[in-house]
Amino acid sequence: MNNPGSSDNKNSVLSDKALGLAPSGIRKFFDIVSEMKDAISLGVGEPDFDTPWHIREEGIYSLERGRTFYTSNSGLKELRVEIAEYMKRSIGVSYEPLKETLITVGGSEAIDLMFRAMINAGDEVIIPQPSYVSYLPCAVLADAVPVIVPLSAEHDFRLTPQELENAVTDRTKILVLPYPNNPTGAIMEKSDLEAIADIIIKNDIYVLSDEIYCELTYSGRHVSIAQLPGMKERTVVVNGFSKAYAMTGWRLGYACGPEWLIAQMTKIHQYAIMCAPTTSQYAAVEALKNGDDDVAMMRESYNERRRFVLDRLRKMGLPCFEPLGAFYVFPCISEFGMSSEEFATTLLKEEKVAIVPGTAFGDCGEGYLRISYAYSIKALKKALDRLEEFVGRLRNKE
Repeated sequence: MNNPGSSDNKNSVLSDKALGLAPSGIRKFFDIVSEMKDAISLGVGEPDFDTPWHIREEGIYSLERGRTFYTSNSGLKELRVEIAEYMKRSIGVSYEPLKETLITVGGSEAIDLMFRAMINAGDEVIIPQPSYVSYLPCAVLADAVPVIVPLSAEHDFRLTPQELENAVTDRTKILVLPYPNNPTGAIMEKSDLEAIADIIIKNDIYVLSDEIYCELTYSGRHVSIAQLPGMKERTVVVNGFSKAYAMTGWRLGYACGPEWLIAQMTKIHQYAIMCAPTTSQYAAVEALKNGDDDVAMMRESYNERRRFVLDRLRKMGLPCFEPLGAFYVFPCISEFGMSSEEFATTLLKEEKVAIVPGTAFGDCGEGYLRISYAYSIKALKKALDRLEEFVGRLRNKE
């Protein structure tokens, strides 16, 4: 009689797609850090600020009022109205709140929903890398063929028209546009977006524009590709509350896009999720109504940390592209002849500092590391002192 739990049987009953997915390259290091005394982590993309009190208070108030029921599948009407107002004032694009917006469990669910609503087996999804770790597995799980476009520091990690042209085939359906970018901190300016919009329209491609870091830009205002002529109708803008409002654990995101596509995404969402957390939705209404000053304060603090980290890396002699968005730096460590994984593992072992190998975000991240500066100056200084010691020892060995 076969034992269902035996190693001989487990792979035969599991999905080939699930077995083929690699575990997140980020979490491996932080499982180790959690067990390591005196370790410092500069790896998790999570604000070190508490959710602003007035937002937390609104969540508490919703519980006190007994607002613990399901909302509509699409989300609270009040929240969708506030999101439409926010999109209008932030990027100048009008969305119909009840037909072109959907509240999701974090931005990651919105990414998954768009892929599942649009992809037929064999359709191609263009994914520029380095980029957020969820795009590729979500595409694979939706039966898409991922087409990877390696980005380079030479072009400021921006997607160029030629790179896009080279990746397009007659099977291309979706382009992932991950800006401001995790892990590089790169942005796309209006001129960059205009340069690729004609290619997108000419080839009838749809865009997943992940704008979760749109409030964390340090050189002018964020520009969305949905603002450009002919692009709103072929773009789903994904955003959320985790990064700008320090609401990671509230697990709340949203998608804005064409009514016909949002309707199909909502249908999948209603079967898989039902609705996003009610308490989080009430808190998010307050965030959008009265949270602008909080966002501005946190953005200024991140900018101070950004400048501090860049200055320290340059003094160490580590080449680093200047990030203009998000809260990450992406220094190059290729001079040491070590893989990104080896460098990060040895640094963690010898100096108890956890950072993420660039390869966690795609093969073209080899030779780079992602360092998050969503930490206090005190923590950053201590960790960077240790990194400097480590780099010094490596150079002395040469």
